[in-house]
Amino acid sequence: MAIETEPDLATDGPGPATTPVGFDPAVVRRDFPILQQEINGHPLVYLDSASSSQKPTAVLEAMDTYYRQYNANVHRGIYTIGEKATAEYEQARAKTARFINAPDAHEIVFTRNATEAINLVAYSWGRTNINRGDAVVLTEMEHHANLVPWQLLVQERDGDLEFIPITDDGVLRLDVFEVLLKLKPKLVAFTHVSNTLGTINPVREMVEMAHAVGALVLVDGAQAVPHVPVDVQGLGADFYAFSGHKMLAPMGSGALWARRELLEAMPPFLAGGEMIREVHLRRSDFNDIPWKFEAGTPAVGDAIGLGVAAEYLGAIGMSNVREHERDLVTYALEQLPARVPGIELYGPLDPELRGGVVPFNLPGIHPHDVAQVLDRFGIAVRAGHHCTMPLHERLDLAATARASFQVYSTRGDIDALCAGLVEVQRVFGG
Repeated sequence: MAIETEPDLATDGPGPATTPVGFDPAVVRRDFPILQQEINGHPLVYLDSASSSQKPTAVLEAMDTYYRQYNANVHRGIYTIGEKATAEYEQARAKTARFINAPDAHEIVFTRNATEAINLVAYSWGRTNINRGDAVVLTEMEHHANLVPWQLLVQERDGDLEFIPITDDGVLRLDVFEVLLKLKPKLVAFTHVSNTLGTINPVREMVEMAHAVGALVLVDGAQAVPHVPVDVQGLGADFYAFSGHKMLAPMGSGALWARRELLEAMPPFLAGGEMIREVHLRRSDFNDIPWKFEAGTPAVGDAIGLGVAAEYLGAIGMSNVREHERDLVTYALEQLPARVPGIELYGPLDPELRGGVVPFNLPGIHPHDVAQVLDRFGIAVRAGHHCTMPLHERLDLAATARASFQVYSTRGDIDALCAGLVEVQRVFGG
């Protein structure tokens, strides 16, 4: 990895016991083979990392090594490569736990993504604890993955959904949240960082407010774990869900962290092999956590890739990642309005309140057309509702285009975006 470190320095949060001396995204880009190509005759400018990040060579090689050298099922084979597969799989769990400062690796349940992790909680904890009249509090900015599972749950259990509104610039109304807490909700679920607006929510403060009225808290960390230091012990939440594919890891990898006592009390989510201790014709005894929630053959190679991705980001230092993206957001918020006449930006204007996401529109030009023309110049951005249709309704927007950043993103990418958007306006007569 192209990161210089000094030995024996204090850790920068969870991760290896080294502190990076410097972080040069131009050097880091060399670790990502996909970025070394041209699209339509132009260097690839990948600005859709909030949807899915690219993968460094270290992750790709770790997965390749698994499939080439010790591909076997885990927790089953009493032979050399089977035991190695099990050891690497469980080591990946430990790496993931360290990355978010979980107190116990057994509190990490591997899932396919944050969506599955949230559904696990909704089905297992929710169907055990939410009853008629019970309230679940969400926000207006939630990704569909942290909305639809709760809709299904309250419809089935005859519960209620309440929502924390946002201001016009995309900040949660904590004064209204305080009022909603008087309903004594069973659960409060919200995103750590908005995938559409980039808003960084005050998790610790909201957790303390919810706990004061006896509510449990689930945090959707899909857009936070790849971009900001996350310490689940410091945040104090009860459940924390995240995806691997947004944090340089393979698609099909992700995790749920939850407090041990909650996991132990929850019934299984899926049934079958591995999640059992004993099976009889008319009853079964379930396995310990976390394996109670990991039925069937897991995505071993993907989990190993997730562990390596956590190591990669940890070696860079998540405070460095956050500082880098703060710089990019500051630059983007300055350059886009200065160089692209009439562009409309959404979300908090203060980079301190915002992750590496910048949604925008060009008046009179549909976001899909914006994205298509940008692709002619090798620039990849997202266009649509970004799985946040209620948020777009709240802002009275049919759709937006979105640029989003990662460790490999540079100011040069933003310069290319500005130039590309001016060309979009030219094409459409702006």
